[in-house]
Amino acid sequence: MVNSFGHRRTQKRVESAKRAARPELTDFGWETLGLAKSLDLEKLTKRPDQIDRINGLKVSVEQFARDFERPRVPVIISGLISNWQATKKWTFERLRKKYRNQVFKCGEDDEGYSVKLKMKYFLDYMKTTQDDSPLYIFDSSFGERSKPKALLEDYKVPAYFRDDLFDYVSEKRRPPYRWFVMGPARSGTGIHIDPLGTSAWNGLVVGRKKWVLIPPHVPKAQVKPPSDVRERHPDEATTWFTHVYPRLLAEKDTDYGVPFIECVQHPGEIMFVPSGWWHVVINVDDTIALTQNFCSLNNLEFVWRKTKRSRPKMHTRWMHQLSMHRPDAMRLIERYKHVAHNGKEERESEGESSDDSSSSSSSSSDSESESHAQTETDGVSETDHVRIPKLLSRERKRKIRHQITQSVRRLVSSPNSTARSAARLFFWPRKFDNYNANDTLPTPDSSRSVSFEDAVSWPFIDEDVDNA
Repeated sequence: MVNSFGHRRTQKRVESAKRAARPELTDFGWETLGLAKSLDLEKLTKRPDQIDRINGLKVSVEQFARDFERPRVPVIISGLISNWQATKKWTFERLRKKYRNQVFKCGEDDEGYSVKLKMKYFLDYMKTTQDDSPLYIFDSSFGERSKPKALLEDYKVPAYFRDDLFDYVSEKRRPPYRWFVMGPARSGTGIHIDPLGTSAWNGLVVGRKKWVLIPPHVPKAQVKPPSDVRERHPDEATTWFTHVYPRLLAEKDTDYGVPFIECVQHPGEIMFVPSGWWHVVINVDDTIALTQNFCSLNNLEFVWRKTKRSRPKMHTRWMHQLSMHRPDAMRLIERYKHVAHNGKEERESEGESSDDSSSSSSSSSDSESESHAQTETDGVSETDHVRIPKLLSRERKRKIRHQITQSVRRLVSSPNSTARSAARLFFWPRKFDNYNANDTLPTPDSSRSVSFEDAVSWPFIDEDVDNA
């Protein structure tokens, strides 16, 4: 490797960090694919944005919860970063001066330990790197270290996200939730869903980011890079944008295309990523940002389910703290428990009342559905976000939801185009959230309307819902 840094010590530190963070590239090389020249990042920014944008100074907390957080709709927010001290202090020059000898995490080794570089070395690396997928500072512990924690004073959590129920988890047990993020062009994060059912916000101070967001119901197999290209950069944003993104664009207007939202985030904007959404982001320029994950009353159901299963000790202590300090949250949790209990009893009752043949078939189907739901999208099932109209009876809602769940995995390969279109209608929350039993639903091509009751018996439902 040619020394492009001017200082032997810088080169030594950077090479050491690379070996630790990505040992599989030691033989293959970091620049072999030539993406610094072949990946046209500016071209990515020319695609039209497909995301809602709001002025955070004009939309109340209640409006935001109603229109975006509860229905789980991604949105870009402007107007909330202009008063951050970070807009003045977070320049590459000032960060070098103030934090030059402070270390920041830029990766993990094979044993899960943090790989760190001093700020001055990382900034030198950013200036010169031609790596296909560069190192990326993604540091969750900056707020726990004596000097870097001064960064906490440079930003304010937007009002939309301040009611974080994870504040009732002790800092010792609380999962990582805030990150100082800095990296060169081509760095980024591969396709993923945020952990534990949390939602996230990302405040961008410097540079531009290209985002692609995919609804929760889309299966993992349809959004991950193919196995034959995952040996070199398996989970990197560059791999996704060179292999998956072109396919999604080509299939976008077909009956089997995957629905997605794409947009460019600019300095001074905040991206809101709802619970359960797949997302991938690549830095178009050298960027500096701050991102946090959170649990609110609006995504509590997803977080409650996920933590109960995957972090039981933390979950128990968290529930204890909520019971003492947040009775409003506990009322919601009791409701979730009641619904889950009733659903289990109904499934057991159905199994007992059916004959041997149908019982066997139903049991197999239910088992498959439950297994699938637990492995998809970080614990968020395909139909978690489907909203059944309030004026329908509870029993009919249950039957409709059950039938949709049983049918969803057959939609993509369905030969019936109406079936696939109807599916997209069900899976797009804002088009489905506020309809009642007698309302009409516009079809995806807007050529006609149907009643909700008719829609649930369209061909993508295997049998009439009344017989579910």
